[in-house]
Amino acid sequence: MTVHVESEWLTRKKRIDTKLSSLEPAWRIVPYREGMDLSRLTCHAVEEFPTVNGPADYALFVDGKMMGIVEAKKVTVNPQNVMEQAKRYAAGAFQGIGNWGGLRVPFLYATNGAQGQLFRKRKTAHTADLWLGIIAGPLSSWISWGQGCYK
Repeated sequence: MTVHVESEWLTRKKRIDTKLSSLEPAWRIVPYREGMDLSRLTCHAVEEFPTVNGPADYALFVDGKMMGIVEAKKVTVNPQNVMEQAKRYAAGAFQGIGNWGGLRVPFLYATNGAQGQLFRKRKTAHTADLWLGIIAGPLSSWISWGQGCYK
């Protein structure tokens, strides 16, 4: 009997993109393109966002500020095992909003679409109200901000 293994791309499209776009408010998933105006992004997840250390699977923007990075893996990979990769991307983020021990964004999330691992450096003046809804756990419960994306 052959077992079908879901690819990372399919996990993103079927599980992660679906969850992001079904939240209230919904996240708009857009591909990165050279020259895009980042200051206009509000509640956007930018795919394949370039960093010094390679492209992040998703960069999360609120009010034109990059607030987080999401590292996605196929469903058979434990997200806890890839948090270091997300940290590398956060360290190399050109558009980060600050510096938290070398990381340019305060929030990182690694997920396989079924479970996830949150890494939060600390609250900031920019993030105190926006990020209270993020919790580690099932993908269905993360990044439900309730405020901050649309004003």
